[in-house]
Amino acid sequence: MELLSKGIFTESYVGCQFGEGKNMQSSLELRWFNKGALPNTIARWFESDQLGAYVAPPEERNELYLQIPNCDYVGLKLRAKDLEVRWRMAQWETVRFGKNWEGTCEKWIKWFCPDSLTPILPGIQATGQWIEVKKKRSLRLYQVLPGGSLASVPLEVPVLQGCNMELLQLSINAQSWWCLAFEVFGQESSLMNNLQTVGNWVSQTYQGQSFQLENSYSYPHWLNTK
Repeated sequence: MELLSKGIFTESYVGCQFGEGKNMQSSLELRWFNKGALPNTIARWFESDQLGAYVAPPEERNELYLQIPNCDYVGLKLRAKDLEVRWRMAQWETVRFGKNWEGTCEKWIKWFCPDSLTPILPGIQATGQWIEVKKKRSLRLYQVLPGGSLASVPLEVPVLQGCNMELLQLSINAQSWWCLAFEVFGQESSLMNNLQTVGNWVSQTYQGQSFQLENSYSYPHWLNTK
């Protein structure tokens, strides 16, 4: 593994097994990053009943991301002492919702390594360049139902076929950014249809600025522009 050879991890760091199981998730993701403060019109739209009855209260947290130069297909982050490793499996085609939404969706796989399972070794944080990102996140959850309809549901409801939609206010290196994202999960053959179902529905009530293809990319890509 390249990260081992660069000294970011050591062979003794074996508590987290990178394989299938409850600590692994895969999803189809679509993101847009925009520099500056979050426009009030977009914040009000995201909180409005037009997008459904359920929206989670905003959550604030600080996370550390490992900056890996010239690499946009691997991501590592620390939240408190919990480690998350992300690997991009594929880039899919450009998707469009309505007239003003265009972006690139990507298939990602994530491994979660809780500190209780795998204590973080001091050398992991001491080696490499870690960047602190302050986040304020609002989150919605949609369940995609048979026949292509959808329902807004509370976050605690178990959903097999669905999509998380998040709106983030970000602070990095004393700069303000904001991000809108979809994270689709469920049966592999249904991922793109689920994304189109949710994206087409939420875009119908949107009246703000365009979401452009040039601003659509992943966290690792965004970090490499800092």
